Amino acid sequence: MPSAAVCRTFVDRAAVAVEGATAALTRLRRARLLHPLGRSFTGEVTVWGAAGPPTGVTLLDRPGRYPATVRLSKGVPTPANWPDVLGLAVRLHRGAERPFDLLVSSSCAAPVLRHLPLPRRRFAGTYSTIMSYRTGRGRLYLAALADPESVDLGRDLAEVTAATRADCPRLVLAVASAVGPWRPFGQVSLGDQLSAQEDAELAFDPVDNLPAGLRMVGPLAWLRDHTYRASRRTRGAAAQSGGSLGVTV
Repeated sequence: MPSAAVCRTFVDRAAVAVEGATAALTRLRRARLLHPLGRSFTGEVTVWGAAGPPTGVTLLDRPGRYPATVRLSKGVPTPANWPDVLGLAVRLHRGAERPFDLLVSSSCAAPVLRHLPLPRRRFAGTYSTIMSYRTGRGRLYLAALADPESVDLGRDLAEVTAATRADCPRLVLAVASAVGPWRPFGQVSLGDQLSAQEDAELAFDPVDNLPAGLRMVGPLAWLRDHTYRASRRTRGAAAQSGGSLGVTV
């Protein structure tokens, strides 16, 4: 069996390789490696707490209202009107505390498929974290679900922007176990669009920007951590870009 030192050396070398490849691709693209095409908005997150047993994460269980920065994006991106893995990023600002960066991708709502990304054409629909989080009470998934009483987000980024100008689009935030039903615990609403420069400077950290009691672990979390870190560094962005009031710094 390999020693701990050998395993540590292998992990370190793998990290260097992953970050090097990410940096090279980011420089080639001259933009984010992941979800380069998107629109960012001011927003607000309202938490009312999930029905049923508490999650054990205070931020999800305790009612509150927070300013937010919201970004909707295409993953690859594919040509207009082609299916793509769509992305929703929500930065929940908590004053002097570390923000909470929730990143979810278009997926299926069914329990057995909620961990798989699902390409689609419309920005309305289910977005899930794909990877589960660990809490003191077990594993859970987070999601943003379509609000049937909200204006439709449309088929492309231009229609998303038009929807925010016409109304205040909303998505329902929900939590679930690996096999349980989605339990709504709050909502996120979209406000004014941020400038193209603010969108370009915005950087998320889905691994470290988490509230107390919530953590991401496992090989995919490790890969995500190093990929996002290298992309931010290459673009000259910090993990906290986004400020405390919903604007980039």
